[in-house]
Amino acid sequence: MCRPALRQALIAAHRLRELAVLRRVRDRIDREYTRPLDVAALAREAGWPAGQLDRRFRDAYGLSLHAWVTVRRVEGAMALLRRGDVTPAQAARAVGCASAAVFRARFTALAGMTPEAYRERAAVLAAGLPWCVTGGFEQE
Repeated sequence: MCRPALRQALIAAHRLRELAVLRRVRDRIDREYTRPLDVAALAREAGWPAGQLDRRFRDAYGLSLHAWVTVRRVEGAMALLRRGDVTPAQAARAVGCASAAVFRARFTALAGMTPEAYRERAAVLAAGLPWCVTGGFEQE
């Protein structure tokens, strides 16, 4: 193998290892988004300084670690609010947001409407749909 090809192969192998580490970090965040984000612990597990982990994560996924967690929390809250039996404050607590005001601001920024408006809209859209579509099978 000539030197440029060997160098390219080594770079590709390094990039694959880096992406595997980042995927493990992302998967852990996706599983544990309701817990406080511990960037230092994630960085230790990845074997990189916290700033480097955040930069590499942003380069790979287009969002910082904190932004990724925020998106996951808003998505989780949306799922809870669609059920209709959870208030926005309960949804905020359930997804790990300590401050209802911060949660409301972030939810509104990402969803384009307040959590209350989202819940009301979800109820209107679900009206008239069969129970199997709206999640009635969970109400046993």
